[in-house]
Amino acid sequence: MDANAQAAQRKKVSHAIMMIVLLIVFFMFIFPLILVIINVFKTKADITSNPLALIGAHGFTLENFPKAMDKMNFFVVFKNSLIVTICATVLTLLVSSMAAFVIVRNNWKACNLLFSGMVASMVIPFQVLMIPLVSLYGGNFGVLNSRITLILMHVGFSVSMATFMFHGAIRTNVPMELEEAAFIDGCTRWQTYWKIVFPLLKPTIATVAIIDAMAFWNDYLLPSLVLGRKELYTIPIATQAFYGTYSTDMGLVMAALLLAMLPILILYLFLQRYIVEGVTSGAVKG
Repeated sequence: MDANAQAAQRKKVSHAIMMIVLLIVFFMFIFPLILVIINVFKTKADITSNPLALIGAHGFTLENFPKAMDKMNFFVVFKNSLIVTICATVLTLLVSSMAAFVIVRNNWKACNLLFSGMVASMVIPFQVLMIPLVSLYGGNFGVLNSRITLILMHVGFSVSMATFMFHGAIRTNVPMELEEAAFIDGCTRWQTYWKIVFPLLKPTIATVAIIDAMAFWNDYLLPSLVLGRKELYTIPIATQAFYGTYSTDMGLVMAALLLAMLPILILYLFLQRYIVEGVTSGAVKG
């Protein structure tokens, strides 16, 4: 009995230590965001004098937000980022889920080679491709400075990972019996995909959507190579240009950073419940 009590006590102590360590690590990661949220509501003088104070000497202010939105042309760059992110994410979801469905349900050599090529392409760093990419599409084809080009490039670079994730989800969580029953009821291959397979992929769709939307929204390198005209800038490019101009006014910079992160944070909060949703809906009950 004493041994059991000592084991339980040691378990509680180790659990408490683990929680303390996790809280310390969490605070280290979240501290920069806390600083941004605290200082975005202060004047420039208050941020300079005491950046750790919850409220500045001049009190609570919202003037940083309208100034930052005006100076970085926020609504234009927000629209650009929104168009690119939504179009690229939707196209990636559709193309990759369809490709995974065809690959899983057809034991063709071409499908196996295509899937192997996609998996192999995931290990190629983007930095290896960016100079040939700009030289080819800019110098030879002249298709840079276009949202469509950026969207298609985003889709091309993300479709391999998305197909890999959908491939595993379809193979594991979408029973073949459901598709066979749909064929017996007269569904075509296309109808089976849309009415049976695609709805059962909701957790994977939400996961891929969040991962890719965050990547597209926050991407700086590829848009900076493709988009040269100021009216086409996305939020990361506009934020970098804004920081270069107003780097001495940290209140405006922090307001711009907070405005840039809010939309993708809202998307995550909206879709996170689908990520943890069980995939038992794909089970076949006898």
